[in-house]
Amino acid sequence: MSVISFANPKGGAGKTTSALLLASELATKGARIAIIDADPEKWISGWGRLPGKPDMIYIVSEVSEDTIVDQIEQASTTAQFVIIDLEGTASLMVANAIGMSDLVVIPTQGASMDAKGAAKTIKLIHNQQRMARRPIQHSVLLTRTSAAVTSRSLRNVRNQLDKAGIDVFSTSIVERAAYRDILDYGGLLSDLDPALVSNLTKAITNARELAGEVIAKLRNANSPAKVA
Repeated sequence: MSVISFANPKGGAGKTTSALLLASELATKGARIAIIDADPEKWISGWGRLPGKPDMIYIVSEVSEDTIVDQIEQASTTAQFVIIDLEGTASLMVANAIGMSDLVVIPTQGASMDAKGAAKTIKLIHNQQRMARRPIQHSVLLTRTSAAVTSRSLRNVRNQLDKAGIDVFSTSIVERAAYRDILDYGGLLSDLDPALVSNLTKAITNARELAGEVIAKLRNANSPAKVA
């Protein structure tokens, strides 16, 4: 069992899309997934009410600061992966979820405001590491990137992250119509009709690469490491 949180206090950073893509790919491989939808907008809960949600994905929609620890523990008893889509604020709920995570994914668009949100999340992770006296694996995931052009602002953000020594996923989430379609119409990426969705194969490959990196980072999290 692994607990994976998606966190960034900056709204619109791509937390929900990234969390759902990971869940979609892991479910495609047959894994049992629990998604804790702690985002007030409840986009993943809405997706779950649409046709096509597989039985191996279970969604917990009613979450609060008082219940999230118990809900993570309960979900961990049946799911192979617990994925948490956190709210876009630095709250006690976010801190508790991070403290129980094996991996924190920090979705970040190529803009300075998102980078500042990522920095706040990393500071919170470091504080939780000190309190828990254990390392918490974490990495920035660049989202909504262009398949054709790397923008100047994205290069600037990446340079800042590299200079700060912050781990960044090799995979970035490219802006794809398929990612909007699963939120609008339900189901998994593999359920979409390639005749109706452009670049579906590339979207599925992108999600598969993300899932592969997540699994690798979870394995690395089991290795001894020094708490920052």
